[in-house]
Amino acid sequence: MGDNEGAEKREEHEQKEKHEKDKDVKEEKGEEKANEKKKKDKEGKKDKEDGEKGKKNKNPGDKKDPAKLRAKLQKLDAKMEALSKKREDILKLLQEVEINDTQESGEAA
Repeated sequence: MGDNEGAEKREEHEQKEKHEKDKDVKEEKGEEKANEKKKKDKEGKKDKEDGEKGKKNKNPGDKKDPAKLRAKLQKLDAKMEALSKKREDILKLLQEVEINDTQESGEAA
């Protein structure tokens, strides 16, 4: 029996060592991932800085160019028209809901 107990203890010891090695490997991988993430963050910050430098500078002459001003006006008019259509649709839906609510409350009474 002494041989079996010794063999079991050795197996347990080997399993513990293997488990500890696995932990070490996982920790190393975690550190590597953290380092990679830091590198990516730094690269992202550099890209943002480059993007800010590459921003399109507004030309003050555009404010005096009639063609560009007309284009801006047309663009705004199109947006306003779409919004007014949405507003009308919402108002219709609201009226329908209010009418249904008044009819249901009238029937309940």
